[in-house]
Amino acid sequence: MGKIASLRTSMKELASDSLRARLLASLDHASRTWLNRAFTSAVRAFLVMTLVVLPSVILPGIGTDTKQIVALVAVFAGALVFFEYNAIYPSLVEFRDGAPYNRIRYLMLFAIVLLLSLIVADREEATTVSRLFRALGEVVGRALDFPYSPVRLATLMLAEDSTALQVLDVRTAAGTAYMVSLLSLAIFVIVLKLAGWPSTKSAFNVWVNLPTFEPTAGGDVVDRLERDSRVNLAVGFLLPFVVPALIVGLTSGLPAGTLTSPQTLIWTMAAWAYLPASLLMRGVAMARIADMIRTKRDRKLAEEAALAPPRPDEDEDDDL
Repeated sequence: MGKIASLRTSMKELASDSLRARLLASLDHASRTWLNRAFTSAVRAFLVMTLVVLPSVILPGIGTDTKQIVALVAVFAGALVFFEYNAIYPSLVEFRDGAPYNRIRYLMLFAIVLLLSLIVADREEATTVSRLFRALGEVVGRALDFPYSPVRLATLMLAEDSTALQVLDVRTAAGTAYMVSLLSLAIFVIVLKLAGWPSTKSAFNVWVNLPTFEPTAGGDVVDRLERDSRVNLAVGFLLPFVVPALIVGLTSGLPAGTLTSPQTLIWTMAAWAYLPASLLMRGVAMARIADMIRTKRDRKLAEEAALAPPRPDEDEDDDL
């Protein structure tokens, strides 16, 4: 009996040690996962803050008050990105786990803001780099400035008393921003085709990556995704044409001094080029998600039909 009791005690100790080891392993894995998510979220927040303060760093003669306001906006933007990416389920940021969707969008906006900052800075403190990018921007703006083009419509937003130099500044900024957005859109489509986005190597949660899309709103999910995709594509294509036309139709033109001020020109042209390209990317991505859901649904229905037993009427037909 003593041997049996000691054996039972040994078994309990082994079981408790094994349970303790599993608990420690799970806690260690959870802590590593949390630290990794927090670190990557902090890196993304830092990159967004860098983007916000980039024009203030490059442009000469920025006042202290402007720098403080920009720093405050950067902190709020960084905090939003950190909490969105650190949360298990996001609430605003789409395709959080669908790389490289957000990476391409960030690089597009970063390139637009960087190039426009260098071009605008050339007006006050010219350097070899700023002269180069300004010359390239003037060439691109002149090439894209044809009748009814978005760049031509952007220059028409200015008031009639604008000088030729002010029109040239707007045309250069608009042409540069629009060209970068077109190149970024082309890169996104190429990556989507070559890499088979979204990647099938890991699980892709549609509802986590589309937090603003309500799947229970009614109707088939695939049809609603395709409809939203077409809406995003249409709005993204028309937005560069509609916004300048509305400004020209509703006003007599924007004051040239206001639009061509350094910070206003950079962020206005960046938003004018970034938002349509972002909507086009979203439309393409949603169409891809709809196609993925349809393919998986058809495959599952085919597998269920293959595993289902034959119906009685089919057996009778076979006997006949």
